Amino acid sequence: MPKSLERDLGLFSVLAISIGAMIGSGIFILPAVAVEYAGPAVVVAYVLAGLVVLPAALSKSEMATAMPESGGTYLFIERGMGPLLGTVAGIGTWFSLSFKGGLALVGGVPYLLYLFDVPPSITTPLALSLAVILVLVNLFGAKQTGRIQVIIVAIMLAALGWFVVGGVPSVRPTNYAGVFETSAGGILAATGLVFVSYAGVTKVASVAEEIENPSRNIPLGILGSLAFTTLLYALIVIVMLGVTDTSAIAASEAPMAVAAEAALGPAGVLVVVMAALLALVSTANAGILSSSRYPFAMSRDGLVPASLGEISDRFNTPSSSITLTGVVLLVLIAFVPLESIAKLASAFQILVFVLINVALIAFRRGAMTYEPTFESPLYPWMQAFGVVGGFVLLTQMGLVPLVGAALITGGSVAWYLWYARDRVEREGAAVDAVRREVGRQAVERTRDAITPTEGYEALVAVPEGTTPSHEETLVGIAADLAAPQYGAVSVVRFDEVADQVPLEAATEQSGADVEFERRTDALAAELDVPVHVGEIVSHDTRHALANYVDEHDVDTLVIERRPSHRRERLFDADDEWVLAHTGCDAVVVDNAAANPEIETVTVLTDDGPHDPAKIAVADAVAAAHDAAIVLEYARDASVSDEQHRTIADYHEEIAALCSVPVRTALVSPDGGSRDLEDDDADVLVVGTDAQSLADGTDGPVLVVRPREERTPGRVGRALEGRLL
Repeated sequence: MPKSLERDLGLFSVLAISIGAMIGSGIFILPAVAVEYAGPAVVVAYVLAGLVVLPAALSKSEMATAMPESGGTYLFIERGMGPLLGTVAGIGTWFSLSFKGGLALVGGVPYLLYLFDVPPSITTPLALSLAVILVLVNLFGAKQTGRIQVIIVAIMLAALGWFVVGGVPSVRPTNYAGVFETSAGGILAATGLVFVSYAGVTKVASVAEEIENPSRNIPLGILGSLAFTTLLYALIVIVMLGVTDTSAIAASEAPMAVAAEAALGPAGVLVVVMAALLALVSTANAGILSSSRYPFAMSRDGLVPASLGEISDRFNTPSSSITLTGVVLLVLIAFVPLESIAKLASAFQILVFVLINVALIAFRRGAMTYEPTFESPLYPWMQAFGVVGGFVLLTQMGLVPLVGAALITGGSVAWYLWYARDRVEREGAAVDAVRREVGRQAVERTRDAITPTEGYEALVAVPEGTTPSHEETLVGIAADLAAPQYGAVSVVRFDEVADQVPLEAATEQSGADVEFERRTDALAAELDVPVHVGEIVSHDTRHALANYVDEHDVDTLVIERRPSHRRERLFDADDEWVLAHTGCDAVVVDNAAANPEIETVTVLTDDGPHDPAKIAVADAVAAAHDAAIVLEYARDASVSDEQHRTIADYHEEIAALCSVPVRTALVSPDGGSRDLEDDDADVLVVGTDAQSLADGTDGPVLVVRPREERTPGRVGRALEGRLL
């Protein structure tokens, strides 16, 4: 029997873990940097950052109740968005947590130095030393328990609470002058900078498997800690601004200590410094612990080398992953300025939170098993706000975070394509959601194609030399198409004369012309749609036909596929030229001489969903002959179960639109070709890209070319071909 983790973390522990993961560099360090952008309005930036975080907190709360298992952010995005974006999220979160750990150490050392008279030049060496110690601690297997985390959070909250309450009497209202004069750009830039302050709000999702009553305690813990921390941050910043000048805050590397000295004296400084050191070292340690688990988890999914998932026999820890994280952390501390570290940490976290919101939409829209016990309110508007808000903040943070986010994203994609793509076969809920959206749009296009059009006209273009039996077939097909549209059929004979012959001299009717009209009138008498007959004489049949289609607003053109002539080896065949120079729907009839009893109309798939025009043609022909439709869909045997279900659902919706019985067949292509020798289709309907399939079949083949405005663009067709 497999082992499972005991669910022994209650609501209080969940709140402590989440609050403890947030309180750190965001309030002890970043006010000094953020105040340079927003001035006294920096408090607005902290509140706004909390609001932008809220959608991701709600999304992650919902996903954690649907998947209450260890893994957190990476697990949700990988399962929701697929391995490609899972790779981006895993590497991005790894860097974000590494940056946050580096920020905590670089920003924490000045608090220690605030108590001692030592030169600032030792800040970096001391931060590097602390980083090495913490990496070794993680390698040796030390870990925090829920009880220790509760104690740490309690001490920090007591110190911060004393700072707020004790500092209120020293607040000077004049320090808030100019709070409404800060530009929106400055506030947004500060908001993006302090966004990392809330990065730990969803950390509890990574231990969801150990939380009792997760459907209640996870959302309450995440949302409760977010509301509490946002309020606490706002109160602390208000007091900081009120007890000292913004210039003093901006000039100090330990802004909380400066404010505590002004409001509470030496005792307050000592308490705040101790709380800061406790919080920042805890944040750095948690950053190393958490970030090192991302390469570890990704190695189990085949996205990074297996060596990063190896457990040390001696210390029982993922030593390779921890060592790699430690190297990155040391490089950051040694070479990257504090403000750049903060911006990069926030940028990567914003990017990951955007993906979290998109992942929730993917789970909701897809067909994968997804049964949360808590649902985010105001879906999908809340998630859309999180996505848009995240991108707005990214654009206001300057060049460094944008370049950093782009490099990490591009590098992650390149790594996936080079290393991981051939090692994984999973697909995320987003792929299934997009696939179903592709199918839905194809169904809607099919509905529009089948819906009757007022004043519908089907034109049968008959060139000289067309045999009576072929004429009968073409007119019959046109009548089949016009009947469900309550439209009419125009049968026009196009005669071509030499350029040297005046057109007036060729207008007199010949015996062949009279015979054509007699035959057509006889056909019209047998049909249930109006039939109009006409003749056009020209020097160029192709141009005359194209002009007629344009002038008479023809809906569907029915022509016969002409046999190849010698001149067509140098020039386009007539039917190909006509298709290229007309904008209406077109049906090119091959094997028009065959006139079988029609019981089955088979529609061959496109590279993606069936073209709506082909479905409309097949339904009209089948309805006219009381026949059935077979939707033949070619896909190889390696398609996923989700794709099979999506195709089946798509076919079911298409069948509901048709007026005749519909059968479906999922077939495997053999070398990209189809053997038609034993095909039982009486009429075959194909697209222009597959008209070569007409060779070798005995029955009529209808090659359908839809009008351009009804056809998805190249990108749309490529997407349909890959997904459906």
